[in-house]
Order: sequence, then C-alpha cells, then structure tokens
Amino acid sequence: MKPLFNRGSSAAGRAFLFIVIMMVLVVVGLYTDRLEPLREKFAQFVTPFYQLTDVPSRVNDWRKDTFVSQIDLKLENDTLKTELLIHQRKLQQMASLAAENVRLRQLLNASQTLQDTVLITELIGVSPNPLSHKVIINRGAKDGAFKGQPVLDAFGLMGQVIEVAEHSSTVLLISDSTHAIPVQVNRNGVRAIAEGTGDLNSLSLRHVSANTDIRAGDLLVSSGLGDRFPVGYPVAEVLDVVRDPGKAFLTVIAKPMARLDRSRHLLLVFADRDRASVPGALSLPDTADGAK
Repeated sequence: MKPLFNRGSSAAGRAFLFIVIMMVLVVVGLYTDRLEPLREKFAQFVTPFYQLTDVPSRVNDWRKDTFVSQIDLKLENDTLKTELLIHQRKLQQMASLAAENVRLRQLLNASQTLQDTVLITELIGVSPNPLSHKVIINRGAKDGAFKGQPVLDAFGLMGQVIEVAEHSSTVLLISDSTHAIPVQVNRNGVRAIAEGTGDLNSLSLRHVSANTDIRAGDLLVSSGLGDRFPVGYPVAEVLDVVRDPGKAFLTVIAKPMARLDRSRHLLLVFADRDRASVPGALSLPDTADGAK
C-alpha cells in the first residue's frame, strides 16, 4: 500500500488536499446532522480547556477571599449574592405583570400566578469568533440543562442553550445574527420578532407595520409564543423608530436589557414540565396580587 504522502509530494498538493477535506467537512456540518454526535462528544473534551482558562480568574478570586475576608464573611457574601440575583429576577417581571394583569382582569376578572424554577450557573468561556455570539456555562446534562433552555442574567433575557455536554453547555446570545425571539411591547401588547444584528448592543424588529403603535423608550418583553421563552421577561428597550413614507415597514432598533458583555452569574430557567428533578434548583413563586 502506497503512503498518502511521499517525498515527491509537493507542499502545494498537500495544502490543496487539506483545503478540499476542510470544505467537505464544512458543507457536511452546514447541511447535514452527521457531525452532530461528533460535535457533542468533542464538547465534552474541550470543557476542561475552558475550565483551565478560567483558573487564573478563580485563583485571583480565591486570593481576594482568603486575604481580605474571613471564611464566615465569604460564605455570607456568597449567600447574599445568590439572594440578590434571585430577587432581581423577580423584579424584572413586575412591570410586565402589572400591565398584563389589567388586560387579564378585563377579560377574565382574575389574576394570574407565575412560578418558575431556576438554577444558578456561571460563565466560564466566550467564543473567540467575533461573528458568533456564544458563551460557555458550567452547567450540563448532569444538572438538567437541555437544548433550547432560556438563560437570564439579573437584567433580562440573554439567550438559549444550543449545545449540552456532561458538565457544560453552550449558550447562543440574543444578539447573534442567527437568533430571533418573539416579543411584545409591554405598553400595549403589540407583537413582533426581535432579531440579533451581530452587535452586542443592538437588536432589530422584523416586519413592523408602518402604522404600528411603537415608540422609543418602549420595553420589549418575551411574548411566550413558540413555547421556548417564558412570558414577560425583559428583552430590550426601543432606542429608535424610523418611519419612511416610502416603505411598508418601520426600522426599529432596540438595546438588549441583559448585560451580554458583562454578566458572569446567570440563571437557567426550567418550565413546570422540566422541574421534576433538577439538582440545586430554586423554585420561586411570583404572583400578580400576592401568593395564594
């Protein structure tokens, strides 16, 4: 059997062969699911590298905690951080619940009770590709994470889980150019689709009619359509609305509420059907008129 490369092979020939192989793999990965199992297995092997790159930050945190604070003070501080994150999440929905409660009372003369289960997670890696807005978190299949799971920070929706390994998951941010989320204007309930633009500080609304009641300063919240994201979580604030008489649709630019480039501690949200046995999850009831 002749070797694949012999001494007579030219560097150009080898380079061409590698380019062909690379293009074949790219095409197969884009248009088929044949590489999906391999990608999921590979994610398990790269997780230690993300954790390794996070070691300097953890060592620095350990140094500060050890030499600046006492052990009991550190434990209390960690507990307060967790409680603060949870209460901030609860406050996110207050404006939406108030507006929605008025509409529900007019239709049903009743109040609605919301209850979510959340799991604290931490960001351990960021995609080096500037065109791909993805982050790695330290929760995986063993923690109950699943594809399509919503991810929040203390200020709003950040994105959703797209890949799950045993001990980590990959999250696609709402600012990614391939991401879209159904939203509604909190002031009047007008529905739209918010798309990522590839800019961490900007979203755009798709196909908003020219006579739609929407203006700068409006809060966009998740509408719950598609059964992917919970209802009423802050998504973005409308920054600019451009009305062109010659066009059938408005140009609407919004700024994400979540701190996509700064938040480190995040929340994984579990719906009622996913809540059964989530290790370490916190069940938090929210009500429009108080707990019953």
